[in-house]
Amino acid sequence: MTDTDQVSVDLTNCDREPIHQLGAIQPFGFLLSLSTDWLVRRASANVEAFFGIPAAEMLGGSAIDLLGGHAVHTLRNRLAVLRGADAVERVFGLEVANGRRFDFALHMLGDAIVLEGEDSTDDANTDAGSAIRAMMARLDATEDRQTFYREGARQIRALTGFDRVMVYRFDPDGSGVVVAEVARAGIGSFLELRYPASDIPQQARALYIRTPFRIIADVDAVPVPILPRLDETGAPIDLSLSVLRSVSPIHIEYLKNMGVGASMSISIIVEGRLWGLFACHHYSPRRPGFERRSVAELFGQMFALKLEGREREEMAVYETAARGNSDRLLAAVAGDATLLDNPEWLGAMLRETVPADGIAIWLDGKSATTGMTPPPEALPGIIRRLNAMAAGRIFATDRLADALPAAEDYSDVAAGMLAIPISRSPRDYVLLFRQEKIRTVKWAGDPHKPAEYGPNGPRLSPRQSFALWSQEVRGRSDPFSALEQRVAEMLRASLIEVVLRLSDDAQEERRRFSERQELLIAELNHRVRNILSLIRGLVRQSLDPAADTRNTVALLEGRIESLARAHDQITQDNWSAAPLGRLIETEAAAYLGGRSRRLVCEGTPVLLHPSAFSTLALVFHELMTNSAKYGALSDSGTVHVGWRLDDEGALHIAWRERGGPAVQAPTRQGFGTTIIQRSIPYDLGGHAVVRYALAGLEADFCVPARHVEPDANGRAPALPAASPVDPGDDRPVLSGAVLLVEDSLIIAMDAEDILTRLGAARVVTASGVAQALDEIDRDAFQIAVLDVNLGHETSLPIADRLRATGTPYVFATGYGEQLRLPDDHAGVEVIQKPYTLASIAQALRRALDD
Repeated sequence: MTDTDQVSVDLTNCDREPIHQLGAIQPFGFLLSLSTDWLVRRASANVEAFFGIPAAEMLGGSAIDLLGGHAVHTLRNRLAVLRGADAVERVFGLEVANGRRFDFALHMLGDAIVLEGEDSTDDANTDAGSAIRAMMARLDATEDRQTFYREGARQIRALTGFDRVMVYRFDPDGSGVVVAEVARAGIGSFLELRYPASDIPQQARALYIRTPFRIIADVDAVPVPILPRLDETGAPIDLSLSVLRSVSPIHIEYLKNMGVGASMSISIIVEGRLWGLFACHHYSPRRPGFERRSVAELFGQMFALKLEGREREEMAVYETAARGNSDRLLAAVAGDATLLDNPEWLGAMLRETVPADGIAIWLDGKSATTGMTPPPEALPGIIRRLNAMAAGRIFATDRLADALPAAEDYSDVAAGMLAIPISRSPRDYVLLFRQEKIRTVKWAGDPHKPAEYGPNGPRLSPRQSFALWSQEVRGRSDPFSALEQRVAEMLRASLIEVVLRLSDDAQEERRRFSERQELLIAELNHRVRNILSLIRGLVRQSLDPAADTRNTVALLEGRIESLARAHDQITQDNWSAAPLGRLIETEAAAYLGGRSRRLVCEGTPVLLHPSAFSTLALVFHELMTNSAKYGALSDSGTVHVGWRLDDEGALHIAWRERGGPAVQAPTRQGFGTTIIQRSIPYDLGGHAVVRYALAGLEADFCVPARHVEPDANGRAPALPAASPVDPGDDRPVLSGAVLLVEDSLIIAMDAEDILTRLGAARVVTASGVAQALDEIDRDAFQIAVLDVNLGHETSLPIADRLRATGTPYVFATGYGEQLRLPDDHAGVEVIQKPYTLASIAQALRRALDD
């Protein structure tokens, strides 16, 4: 299609010499190869037509005699300004010794000077500066790309007079398309026709960059050889930079098949790459003057600079908008890493920058998709293929099936893909997909060039026909442009930076978590040891050889349960301070039953630190149980509890009993009295005073300020509804068999004793789910008590089976208020550990009454 040096490829002898080394030039000019002392080393066979001297007689002679001193002086000066390996200089209208004027082109080839000349034409001495200024002004006036292309073609045609001038752009796949055309009337149009990549071989494209200007003045002209063909070293002359270089016979045949008589091309080089060509066709021989051709070449360079500027401007506008979207995306991800798992959100953000029909996110082996994407089972194969490619780079294709043949199965929804890696190996990806876009491509003839037998043996022959040949393209999407890929690369770098920062933050958080966990384990170990020691002390001090065993057990259970309730209240708020009023309410509701209404509380809302909460829980437990047994609450009396904070922040608590039996000081001091009188001074460093007044027991306590703080959001104390069961109420609740699921043997034995005391005919214990389900299949139960957490499993499957069979059940847990049950089991009674007779009796009564 263009004036390329298409090389005849011999299929049996692929090392055949390229045509630009075969030593032939076009006949409208001459060539001289000179040594540095200006002796003629080679000459084209036609120099006699220009100088009247045969080429053989010129060899070894002085160029000064041939050209004249003035011409050689001018040419020497011009040689001095050559810069770069591929530089070519020009001199126009230079008079030589025989009186003729020539236009010269000269360049260096190793230690040789290559001088090419042709007759100056009547259009010489063109004002190149004025012409280029006017042409550039017209280009600058264009508003869009298409108008810009067409104006460039129009200026070249006006300058050179060719019948047709086309702007020919190369696509990434190597094929080319005519994007603009200006032609004389009546010769048809090549606009939007596409030409296959094979029409312009790679070696020809390389020459288009080295020598941006080429002309074929007459396709029927016979090339003129260079004499001698080989130099003293046996090498032919390299004509890569020659402006008169002869043309491959394959390309001449190609042009003749198109009906072209002359052609010219000007390379459009943008950022060092061959963007396209000005391709000029004439349907008879044509040779614009050398100076005019040089102006056209200069215009081509200026056109390329203008095009590059426009592309940069468009890129800058696009990148500015894309960077804004990118910054918003990265700021959001940096603040919330979970957004990377949200394909809808990420897709909406990315589509503003890189349009796509679907998006998939692959993180840590898991995928999430939105829009039109391949099926989920296809994503692992895509990731494996990407991981086999170059690491750390984006990958873009408008035909995924070329890289992954299995993608042919879903090419209608995901024909093209842009993959953005966002982590190191094993890599995670953001994948953008574009659906298939069925379109018709107009080719200039059948793009498949058949191999034929020619006079030189099997070779690729040029196409015979250039008539419109339409092809329906399937399995391809709109390609991802270079701009979009550039922005994707920017996103890749930014996302990796964010992901790595999040990874570093996560690693630091894991380190801090590990330290906190170690501290927590140490603290938990310390607290468990203290609790065990406390329980052991409670057991020892509660033992009274003279007392009834059942009363002793009841006392011990009450004290342990009081500690458990206190522990629940302070852990409910993550081991933080808890209200004093809540402590008193809970103790009153649990142990005074209906008599809790005769307990009056007044005081400023105040919070107790965990270090003081358990101690005061035991103190109030002993005060209330003593009052219920022997004091004001044992008949019709009342108890008033008041508290306040003094100026130094210390807490003062006053306990006053009135209206009960006459009070007498005890003859012996039991463990409960010891707790009341010594716990606060010993454990908290405070004060405790107990008076056995005749009208009722009085007690005053002072808790130091370090254990308390005001509760700005607190409420006045108010007692809840009374518990229906008092401690020690072991009236029969059960009559049949009971299923007890508990993974601790000691706790199971304790609960089994309590259930037996409450009337169970038989208690069947199970430590796990499988054993419990077997028991349900073998037997029928009146009710079941299920510990929620059973080591590595839960009792929820057991509850599901019991509910299906209509068997009542209650849960038991040591997690306190933090336990969250599924909706299917919401509302089921829950027993808080440790097990007590009262708590189990209450839960069983409620479950059986429902």
